[in-house]
Amino acid sequence: MFEYTLLPTFAADMGTPKTRNKLIDVARRLFAKNGLDGTTMNDIAIASGKGRRTLYTYFKSKEDVFYAVIEMEMERMSERLRTIADKELEPEDKLVQLVYTHLSLIKETVIRNGNLRAEFFRDIWLVEKVRKNFDRTEVEILQKIIMQGIRQGKLDVVNIQLSVEIIHYCIKGLEVPYIFGRLGNSIQTSRPMVKQVIHRAMAKIERPDEEMD
Repeated sequence: MFEYTLLPTFAADMGTPKTRNKLIDVARRLFAKNGLDGTTMNDIAIASGKGRRTLYTYFKSKEDVFYAVIEMEMERMSERLRTIADKELEPEDKLVQLVYTHLSLIKETVIRNGNLRAEFFRDIWLVEKVRKNFDRTEVEILQKIIMQGIRQGKLDVVNIQLSVEIIHYCIKGLEVPYIFGRLGNSIQTSRPMVKQVIHRAMAKIERPDEEMD
């Protein structure tokens, strides 16, 4: 197991130089083609055209570069998720869309990164550590959607925090089965069932006394 140096989060470091971003992108493509073990700092320096001195200005080791690559991938996914809460959709539909956007992005990222995907699964400790910001963003979005639904009188949730955590961990648990195509033959197969689960768990139930008000 590597020892990783914690780097500032990509999202928080809005002043990240373009050079650093280029190095990360070059490294991602090399990792995707050759894998982590098959890529050296020298390979990254040559492919970027920046030289070893520049590379080591931003990163202490190949593992630091790998950390930054995964972090940037997670931030890219976070940006896609943030757009869902503001869409003109029913709360239940937003929740379902969040589930499948999350799963599709994870699958897309794993496939897009070729040989790097082995490290995503092999070094799950690192991935979990890097994805904390991504998880935090998703939890905030779930809370926002549920609160919107409650204010609109369309969702009935007693414990928002617990409901958010359950949904969040359920989505994470579906990642690997989804990537390997174990959730039916297509999205269309499982989507109605997921929507039904969300509806039964959160939809506001009209009671006789409410109808008379």
